[in-house]
Amino acid sequence: MNAANSEIDPVWERLERGRQAKAAQGGYAGYGSPAFGQKAVNGNLVDDPSEQEIIELIRRHHKSGKSLQQIANWLNENGYRTKRGSQWRKISVKRVLDRLYGKNPRIALKNRTTSRSF
Repeated sequence: MNAANSEIDPVWERLERGRQAKAAQGGYAGYGSPAFGQKAVNGNLVDDPSEQEIIELIRRHHKSGKSLQQIANWLNENGYRTKRGSQWRKISVKRVLDRLYGKNPRIALKNRTTSRSF
């Protein structure tokens, strides 16, 4: 290991700790795109109302017993698009449901602390 490598490692560690601390406080450090249903505004994650409506539709269809593919097909047939404007696929629907039901902590903790029920 040379001197340059020993100086780089602590910088990356500090950056990662900073990102984690900001995320723990509900902030957004710009590390990846915000999860579906949220957007970054002035360094903070806030709910995106139009995407929150789609999440609610996904939840309702899932609770009614539709498969992931059936939900994706319904969203596409009715003109709904993903955050990046693509058509829905079953894996995209699964990821939304995983975050909604707490299998991915990226936004699951936030959802538990709000008064909004899904």
